[in-house]
Amino acid sequence: MGTAVLLLGHGSRQREANAEFERFVASFAERRPELDVAHSYVELASPSLADGLAQLAARAERVVVLPVFLFAAGHVKNDVPLALAAARRRFPGVAFASARALGVDPGLASAVAERIESAHPLAPDAAARTTVILVGRGSSDPDANGDFCKVARLLAEGRPWARVEPCFAGIARPFFAEAAERAAQARPERVIVAPYLLFAGRLIDKLGADVERFRQRYPWIDTVVAPHLGDHQRVLALLDERVDEALHGARPLPCDGCQYRVPLPARAREVGGVRALLWSLRHEFTHSQAAPHLHAHRALAKHVLVCTNVDCAERGSVPLVEALRDELKDRGLDRTVRVTRTSCMGRCGEGPTVAVYPDGVWYRGVVAADAAELVSEHLSHDRLVARLLDGVMQ
Repeated sequence: MGTAVLLLGHGSRQREANAEFERFVASFAERRPELDVAHSYVELASPSLADGLAQLAARAERVVVLPVFLFAAGHVKNDVPLALAAARRRFPGVAFASARALGVDPGLASAVAERIESAHPLAPDAAARTTVILVGRGSSDPDANGDFCKVARLLAEGRPWARVEPCFAGIARPFFAEAAERAAQARPERVIVAPYLLFAGRLIDKLGADVERFRQRYPWIDTVVAPHLGDHQRVLALLDERVDEALHGARPLPCDGCQYRVPLPARAREVGGVRALLWSLRHEFTHSQAAPHLHAHRALAKHVLVCTNVDCAERGSVPLVEALRDELKDRGLDRTVRVTRTSCMGRCGEGPTVAVYPDGVWYRGVVAADAAELVSEHLSHDRLVARLLDGVMQ
């Protein structure tokens, strides 16, 4: 009995795509021999997530789900929490947890850059006449699409290409054909298409056909396709980090992608030391000297977080936010109590979820009709609303 890690893939109808994922899992297992490593899929292949959790629960006292997904969208935000909730009910003696998706990370941008350079090494002057088209999967989750565009920006920072065009293989726009047409209008000497995808499969095949049509339309543009990410060492290293976060309860700061903390291309000299310290001091001084205004860091009595992700939004969290703000304004509390909309807080299926800080109080199933009671009792007089209470963090 020990710790097991379940690497979760999307799953494909193509046998070779699933085989590539399973080879990737084997590579990760070699890196972490102290862990019991297995795999499962969200859909289209077996074992399923539920089956994978059950298999590991039979031989481990702690199970961590490691989503091998670039971004947190529907599968990570909804399918994983629901599967974990079911596993906890079925195996109460086993501790279940989930690691984060890979997310926005400068190391992944560097991995893409290395894939691009391996496909078409270029001198700096030639790179300056080259457009890179970065192709993501595309999602119905705007948060995931926004994170992809941030990766595209990180890829462009400090690198010699003329431009980096982000686009999507499906669901979200612009599609590849639209981005490629826009790139061609700028008359580049060459176009390098970089799939921001982990594994082969239907999307890679579709992209190959799209690129061939582009070549036929613009034969004078040298167009090549870079390899997808696959088992790049930076991907495996980042999964190591995600597992360790889950095992030790660590979470990175929001600034872990900033130029004062991470050596981005052409920005390495900004990292740490005196420069970062001086920037912080300068910012503190100049900000404090700014003309006073209503939100100039006035101390808050309470901060109310309301999940407005898909599941909670469908249950009425957006009207709840407005109702809370209206109640606070009517009572003159809007300057000392702030209501903030958040993405998923990990309580899918129980929402709308509300957390009140610094009290550490969580409510569930809160709707707009509960706003007046929540404000008059808890936010005004520190009396908990017991019928909505989910828990209190110590």
